Amino acid sequence: MAMQGRALAVLVIVNMAAAALSASLIQRLSFDDQISNFEKTKETIKTKIGGESAEKLCNEAMYFIGIGSNDYVNNFLQPFLADSQQYTHDEFVGLLTATLEQHLVRLYQLGARKMVFHGLGPLGCIPSQRVKSRRGQCLTQVNQWVQKFNSRVQNLIASLNGHLPSSQMSFADTYQAVLDLITNPNTYGFMVSNTSCCKVDTSLGGLCLPNSKLCSNRTEYIFWDAFHPSDAANAILAEKFFSSLFSNSTTASSVHSH
Repeated sequence: MAMQGRALAVLVIVNMAAAALSASLIQRLSFDDQISNFEKTKETIKTKIGGESAEKLCNEAMYFIGIGSNDYVNNFLQPFLADSQQYTHDEFVGLLTATLEQHLVRLYQLGARKMVFHGLGPLGCIPSQRVKSRRGQCLTQVNQWVQKFNSRVQNLIASLNGHLPSSQMSFADTYQAVLDLITNPNTYGFMVSNTSCCKVDTSLGGLCLPNSKLCSNRTEYIFWDAFHPSDAANAILAEKFFSSLFSNSTTASSVHSH
């Protein structure tokens, strides 16, 4: 894309693909790093449309934040990493929400007002966690931890809205929608929900590589690899999320499955 095209595009949509709240994850940009990238982007916008217009644009923009899964899957749930040995889950979720609060306040200070936090889905049901069970079932303990994290974030957002002027933060609870998709795959046209199309289901997880063995029909699978939903599953979840979000002009507090 030419420089002029990039300058125009940044005024419409910006994708900051943050990987984790924690900066301790190896070779991953933290949420804090991505906020710094947003700050630089805002400065670029200022040079194009001026400070006042840039501030208005940032105030009126909608910010979608989905974060936390890597902190669990690639950190707390890995027995060989320090956080899983150093903290109890209550301590860990407290650390995550305290860090998240700092980041959300920083985003607010940079002009963000309409923030939608995308809650975590049932991580205990993703392939990298199922393989840790005896019969390939969902890990109940992990799902309970995720729900506790979601609850703490909901409370945090309510608190921030209460004392940050003009703040319109909301929490999108997609847990049940994702769980329904996994539990009832045939309802949505899928055949397989307990393993992935790309055969990397080990207790350490793994990403799909060029030499990985693939399924013959990826549209039948809810999961692409040990961590991520397939494109077909993402399309269904995105439709559910945005339909529910924009059908209610005041809040995104709950995204139900239909």
